[in-house]
Amino acid sequence: MIPGFQVLDADAVAARLTPAAAVSALEAALRGGLDPGASAPRARVPVPGGELLLMPAHDDRYAVVKIAGVAPENPAQGLPTITGGVLLLDARTLMPLALMDAPALTELRTAAVSALAAGRLAPADPHHLVLFGAGPQARAHLRALAAVLPSLRRVTVVTRSPGRAAELIALAERSGLVCEVGDAKLVTEADVVCCCTTARAPLFDGAAVRDGALVIAVGAHEPTAREVDATLVARAAVAVEHRPTALREAGELAGLHAGDLAADLAELVRAGLPMTDDRPALFKSVGMAWQDLVVAGAVYDGG
Repeated sequence: MIPGFQVLDADAVAARLTPAAAVSALEAALRGGLDPGASAPRARVPVPGGELLLMPAHDDRYAVVKIAGVAPENPAQGLPTITGGVLLLDARTLMPLALMDAPALTELRTAAVSALAAGRLAPADPHHLVLFGAGPQARAHLRALAAVLPSLRRVTVVTRSPGRAAELIALAERSGLVCEVGDAKLVTEADVVCCCTTARAPLFDGAAVRDGALVIAVGAHEPTAREVDATLVARAAVAVEHRPTALREAGELAGLHAGDLAADLAELVRAGLPMTDDRPALFKSVGMAWQDLVVAGAVYDGG
Protein backbone atom coordinates (compact mmCIF):
# COMPACT_ATOMS: atom_id res chain seq x y z
CA MET A 1 0.00 0.00 0.00
CA ILE A 2 1.30 3.45 -0.93
CA PRO A 3 1.44 5.66 2.20
CA GLY A 4 -1.39 8.20 2.18
CA PHE A 5 -3.01 6.79 -0.96
CA GLN A 6 -6.75 7.53 -1.02
CA VAL A 7 -9.58 5.63 -2.66
CA LEU A 8 -12.59 7.91 -3.17
CA ASP A 9 -15.94 6.42 -4.17
CA ALA A 10 -18.79 8.40 -5.70
CA ASP A 11 -20.09 9.62 -2.33
CA ALA A 12 -16.63 10.78 -1.27
CA VAL A 13 -16.12 12.72 -4.51
CA ALA A 14 -19.49 14.46 -4.08
CA ALA A 15 -18.84 15.20 -0.42
CA ARG A 16 -15.50 16.86 -1.09
CA LEU A 17 -16.49 19.25 -3.89
CA THR A 18 -19.76 21.04 -4.56
CA PRO A 19 -20.87 21.90 -8.11
CA ALA A 20 -20.23 25.58 -7.42
CA ALA A 21 -16.72 24.82 -6.18
CA ALA A 22 -16.02 22.73 -9.29
CA VAL A 23 -17.08 25.68 -11.47
CA SER A 24 -14.78 27.97 -9.51
CA ALA A 25 -11.85 25.56 -9.88
CA LEU A 26 -12.27 25.41 -13.67
CA GLU A 27 -12.61 29.18 -13.92
CA ALA A 28 -9.49 29.74 -11.79
CA ALA A 29 -7.48 27.30 -13.91
CA LEU A 30 -8.42 29.04 -17.15
CA ARG A 31 -7.82 32.50 -15.71
CA GLY A 32 -4.45 31.24 -14.51
CA GLY A 33 -3.39 30.44 -18.06
CA LEU A 34 -4.17 26.74 -18.41
CA ASP A 35 -4.05 25.76 -22.08
CA PRO A 36 -6.82 23.28 -22.94
CA GLY A 37 -4.97 22.36 -26.12
CA ALA A 38 -2.06 20.94 -24.12
CA SER A 39 -4.06 17.85 -23.15
CA ALA A 40 -3.39 14.72 -25.18
CA PRO A 41 -6.29 13.72 -27.44
CA ARG A 42 -8.73 11.16 -26.05
CA ALA A 43 -7.72 7.61 -27.03
CA ARG A 44 -10.42 5.04 -27.82
CA VAL A 45 -9.78 1.33 -27.38
CA PRO A 46 -12.48 -1.10 -28.61
CA VAL A 47 -13.17 -3.95 -26.17
CA PRO A 48 -15.82 -6.74 -26.20
CA GLY A 49 -18.28 -4.80 -24.04
CA GLY A 50 -17.87 -1.42 -25.75
CA GLU A 51 -14.85 0.84 -25.55
CA LEU A 52 -12.28 2.24 -23.17
CA LEU A 53 -11.57 5.97 -23.21
CA LEU A 54 -8.05 6.88 -22.03
CA MET A 55 -7.56 10.52 -21.01
CA PRO A 56 -4.24 11.79 -19.53
CA ALA A 57 -3.35 15.35 -18.53
CA HIS A 58 -0.98 17.20 -16.20
CA ASP A 59 -0.03 20.57 -14.79
CA ASP A 60 2.79 21.64 -12.45
CA ARG A 61 1.18 19.97 -9.41
CA TYR A 62 -0.71 16.92 -10.57
CA ALA A 63 -0.93 14.36 -13.32
CA VAL A 64 -4.10 12.40 -14.03
CA VAL A 65 -5.15 9.44 -16.12
CA LYS A 66 -8.82 8.59 -16.54
CA ILE A 67 -9.82 5.18 -17.80
CA ALA A 68 -13.53 5.27 -18.56
CA GLY A 69 -15.44 2.27 -19.81
CA VAL A 70 -18.48 2.79 -22.03
CA ALA A 71 -20.61 -0.36 -22.03
CA PRO A 72 -23.91 0.20 -23.91
CA GLU A 73 -25.41 -3.14 -22.92
CA ASN A 74 -24.84 -2.70 -19.18
CA PRO A 75 -28.21 -1.10 -18.31
CA ALA A 76 -30.01 -4.27 -19.44
CA GLN A 77 -28.07 -6.07 -16.70
CA GLY A 78 -28.76 -3.42 -14.08
CA LEU A 79 -25.23 -2.02 -14.42
CA PRO A 80 -24.08 1.53 -15.23
CA THR A 81 -23.16 2.45 -18.80
CA ILE A 82 -20.10 4.43 -17.68
CA THR A 83 -17.48 2.78 -15.45
CA GLY A 84 -13.83 3.29 -14.58
CA GLY A 85 -11.44 5.23 -12.41
CA VAL A 86 -9.36 8.40 -12.28
CA LEU A 87 -5.79 8.03 -11.01
CA LEU A 88 -4.27 11.22 -9.58
CA LEU A 89 -0.48 11.42 -9.24
CA ASP A 90 2.06 13.93 -8.01
CA ALA A 91 3.41 15.63 -11.14
CA ARG A 92 6.99 15.79 -9.83
CA THR A 93 7.46 12.30 -8.42
CA LEU A 94 4.61 10.51 -10.24
CA MET A 95 3.69 8.86 -6.97
CA PRO A 96 -0.02 7.92 -6.95
CA LEU A 97 -2.09 10.04 -4.61
CA ALA A 98 -5.70 8.92 -5.12
CA LEU A 99 -8.03 6.76 -7.15
CA MET A 100 -11.44 8.34 -7.75
CA ASP A 101 -14.73 7.06 -9.11
CA ALA A 102 -14.69 8.04 -12.80
CA PRO A 103 -18.46 8.35 -13.37
CA ALA A 104 -18.86 10.64 -10.35
CA LEU A 105 -15.92 12.83 -11.34
CA THR A 106 -17.05 12.94 -14.97
CA GLU A 107 -20.57 13.99 -13.98
CA LEU A 108 -19.21 16.69 -11.70
CA ARG A 109 -16.71 18.17 -14.16
CA THR A 110 -18.96 17.96 -17.24
CA ALA A 111 -21.78 19.80 -15.50
CA ALA A 112 -19.33 22.32 -14.09
CA VAL A 113 -18.01 23.08 -17.59
CA SER A 114 -21.57 23.62 -18.81
CA ALA A 115 -22.39 25.82 -15.84
CA LEU A 116 -19.23 27.89 -16.35
CA ALA A 117 -20.28 28.53 -19.95
CA ALA A 118 -23.89 29.18 -18.95
CA GLY A 119 -22.77 31.91 -16.59
CA ARG A 120 -21.44 33.75 -19.66
CA LEU A 121 -23.93 32.76 -22.35
CA ALA A 122 -27.36 32.46 -20.74
CA PRO A 123 -29.82 35.35 -21.16
CA ALA A 124 -30.27 37.72 -18.25
CA ASP A 125 -32.32 36.24 -15.40
CA PRO A 126 -33.29 32.95 -17.07
CA HIS A 127 -36.38 31.32 -15.55
CA HIS A 128 -37.16 28.20 -17.62
CA LEU A 129 -34.82 25.26 -18.20
CA VAL A 130 -35.78 22.49 -20.63
CA LEU A 131 -33.66 19.45 -19.78
CA PHE A 132 -33.37 16.50 -22.17
CA GLY A 133 -32.47 13.30 -20.34
CA ALA A 134 -32.99 12.14 -16.77
CA GLY A 135 -29.86 10.12 -16.03
CA PRO A 136 -26.78 10.97 -13.94
CA GLN A 137 -25.59 13.75 -16.25
CA ALA A 138 -29.03 15.37 -16.26
CA ARG A 139 -29.08 15.33 -12.46
CA ALA A 140 -25.56 16.76 -12.30
CA HIS A 141 -26.47 19.52 -14.77
CA LEU A 142 -29.60 20.42 -12.83
CA ARG A 143 -27.53 20.88 -9.67
CA ALA A 144 -24.78 22.85 -11.40
CA LEU A 145 -27.06 25.12 -13.44
CA ALA A 146 -29.20 25.88 -10.40
CA ALA A 147 -26.01 26.90 -8.58
CA VAL A 148 -24.92 29.44 -11.20
CA LEU A 149 -28.35 30.59 -12.46
CA PRO A 150 -30.24 31.49 -9.28
CA SER A 151 -33.15 33.02 -11.22
CA LEU A 152 -34.23 29.58 -12.52
CA ARG A 153 -37.76 28.78 -11.39
CA ARG A 154 -39.13 26.15 -13.77
CA VAL A 155 -37.71 22.92 -15.20
CA THR A 156 -39.26 20.82 -17.95
CA VAL A 157 -37.82 17.31 -18.25
CA VAL A 158 -37.99 15.58 -21.62
CA THR A 159 -37.25 11.87 -21.23
CA ARG A 160 -38.32 8.35 -22.17
CA SER A 161 -37.58 7.07 -18.63
CA PRO A 162 -40.49 7.83 -16.26
CA GLY A 163 -38.72 6.30 -13.27
CA ARG A 164 -35.68 8.47 -13.68
CA ALA A 165 -37.88 11.50 -14.32
CA ALA A 166 -39.42 11.04 -10.87
CA GLU A 167 -35.96 11.16 -9.28
CA LEU A 168 -35.08 14.30 -11.23
CA ILE A 169 -38.35 16.01 -10.30
CA ALA A 170 -37.71 15.25 -6.63
CA LEU A 171 -34.21 16.72 -6.91
CA ALA A 172 -35.55 19.87 -8.58
CA GLU A 173 -38.26 20.33 -5.98
CA ARG A 174 -35.73 20.02 -3.17
CA SER A 175 -33.94 22.93 -4.84
CA GLY A 176 -37.14 25.00 -4.84
CA LEU A 177 -37.84 24.58 -8.55
CA VAL A 178 -41.16 23.75 -10.20
CA CYS A 179 -40.49 20.66 -12.31
CA GLU A 180 -42.62 18.58 -14.65
CA VAL A 181 -42.30 16.18 -17.57
CA GLY A 182 -42.98 17.72 -20.97
CA ASP A 183 -42.15 17.31 -24.63
CA ALA A 184 -39.60 18.74 -27.02
CA LYS A 185 -41.98 21.40 -28.33
CA LEU A 186 -41.48 23.36 -25.10
CA VAL A 187 -38.04 24.50 -26.30
CA THR A 188 -40.01 27.42 -27.76
CA GLU A 189 -40.53 28.67 -24.18
CA ALA A 190 -37.07 27.91 -22.80
CA ASP A 191 -34.42 30.37 -21.68
CA VAL A 192 -31.93 27.50 -21.40
CA VAL A 193 -32.05 24.10 -23.12
CA CYS A 194 -29.68 21.41 -21.87
CA CYS A 195 -29.15 18.10 -23.73
CA CYS A 196 -27.74 15.25 -21.63
CA THR A 197 -28.67 12.17 -23.64
CA THR A 198 -27.19 9.30 -25.64
CA ALA A 199 -29.18 10.35 -28.70
CA ARG A 200 -27.45 10.04 -32.05
CA ALA A 201 -30.01 12.15 -33.93
CA PRO A 202 -31.29 15.68 -33.15
CA LEU A 203 -33.71 15.93 -30.26
CA PHE A 204 -35.74 18.95 -31.44
CA ASP A 205 -36.24 21.41 -34.27
CA GLY A 206 -33.54 24.05 -34.08
CA ALA A 207 -35.86 26.61 -35.64
CA ALA A 208 -38.03 26.43 -32.51
CA VAL A 209 -35.39 27.83 -30.16
CA ARG A 210 -36.03 31.48 -29.50
CA ASP A 211 -33.45 34.18 -30.19
CA GLY A 212 -31.43 34.96 -27.09
CA ALA A 213 -31.84 31.50 -25.54
CA LEU A 214 -28.90 29.22 -24.68
CA VAL A 215 -28.63 25.59 -25.78
CA ILE A 216 -26.06 23.32 -24.07
CA ALA A 217 -25.26 19.98 -25.73
CA VAL A 218 -23.03 17.52 -23.86
CA GLY A 219 -24.23 14.01 -24.65
CA ALA A 220 -22.42 13.28 -27.93
CA HIS A 221 -18.67 13.22 -28.54
CA GLU A 222 -18.46 11.31 -31.81
CA PRO A 223 -18.44 12.65 -35.38
CA THR A 224 -21.44 10.46 -36.25
CA ALA A 225 -23.71 11.58 -33.39
CA ARG A 226 -25.58 14.83 -32.81
CA GLU A 227 -28.11 16.05 -30.25
CA VAL A 228 -28.91 19.32 -32.07
CA ASP A 229 -29.58 19.88 -35.75
CA ALA A 230 -27.86 21.86 -38.48
CA THR A 231 -30.61 24.49 -38.36
CA LEU A 232 -29.68 25.47 -34.81
CA VAL A 233 -25.95 25.40 -35.55
CA ALA A 234 -26.46 27.71 -38.53
CA ARG A 235 -28.55 30.15 -36.47
CA ALA A 236 -26.48 30.20 -33.29
CA ALA A 237 -23.38 31.85 -31.92
CA VAL A 238 -21.43 28.64 -31.26
CA ALA A 239 -18.97 28.31 -28.36
CA VAL A 240 -16.90 25.23 -27.53
CA GLU A 241 -14.32 24.05 -24.98
CA HIS A 242 -11.46 24.01 -27.51
CA ARG A 243 -11.81 24.60 -31.23
CA PRO A 244 -9.63 21.78 -32.68
CA THR A 245 -11.06 19.20 -30.28
CA ALA A 246 -14.66 20.22 -30.94
CA LEU A 247 -14.20 20.18 -34.71
CA ARG A 248 -12.57 16.76 -34.51
CA GLU A 249 -15.12 15.08 -32.22
CA ALA A 250 -18.48 16.88 -32.35
CA GLY A 251 -20.89 15.58 -34.98
CA GLU A 252 -22.98 18.72 -34.59
CA LEU A 253 -20.11 20.79 -35.98
CA ALA A 254 -19.34 18.67 -39.04
CA GLY A 255 -18.32 20.86 -41.95
CA LEU A 256 -17.51 23.90 -39.82
CA HIS A 257 -14.11 25.57 -39.46
CA ALA A 258 -12.44 27.30 -36.53
CA GLY A 259 -13.51 30.69 -37.84
CA ASP A 260 -17.16 29.64 -37.71
CA LEU A 261 -16.99 29.31 -33.92
CA ALA A 262 -17.66 32.42 -31.87
CA ALA A 263 -15.53 31.54 -28.83
CA ASP A 264 -13.87 28.80 -26.83
CA LEU A 265 -14.22 28.37 -23.07
CA ALA A 266 -10.96 30.11 -22.21
CA GLU A 267 -12.05 33.14 -24.25
CA LEU A 268 -15.43 33.15 -22.52
CA VAL A 269 -13.75 33.18 -19.12
CA ARG A 270 -11.03 35.67 -19.92
CA ALA A 271 -12.81 38.10 -22.25
CA GLY A 272 -16.47 37.15 -22.55
CA LEU A 273 -18.51 36.79 -25.72
CA PRO A 274 -20.69 39.74 -26.72
CA MET A 275 -24.20 38.33 -26.95
CA THR A 276 -27.19 39.79 -28.74
CA ASP A 277 -30.85 38.83 -28.68
CA ASP A 278 -31.02 38.31 -32.44
CA ARG A 279 -29.91 34.64 -32.34
CA PRO A 280 -29.51 31.74 -29.90
CA ALA A 281 -26.22 30.71 -28.30
CA LEU A 282 -25.00 27.10 -28.46
CA PHE A 283 -22.35 25.65 -26.17
CA LYS A 284 -21.11 22.31 -27.45
CA SER A 285 -19.08 20.21 -25.02
CA VAL A 286 -17.25 16.94 -25.76
CA GLY A 287 -15.25 16.57 -22.53
CA MET A 288 -11.47 16.93 -22.20
CA ALA A 289 -8.82 15.51 -19.88
CA TRP A 290 -7.76 18.91 -18.51
CA GLN A 291 -11.20 19.14 -16.88
CA ASP A 292 -10.62 15.82 -15.09
CA LEU A 293 -7.23 17.12 -13.98
CA VAL A 294 -8.56 20.36 -12.53
CA VAL A 295 -11.56 18.88 -10.78
CA ALA A 296 -9.71 15.80 -9.50
CA GLY A 297 -7.07 18.11 -8.05
CA ALA A 298 -9.76 20.20 -6.37
CA VAL A 299 -11.40 17.08 -4.94
CA TYR A 300 -8.06 15.92 -3.55
CA ASP A 301 -7.27 19.35 -2.12
CA GLY A 302 -10.67 19.37 -0.43
CA GLY A 303 -9.83 16.30 1.66
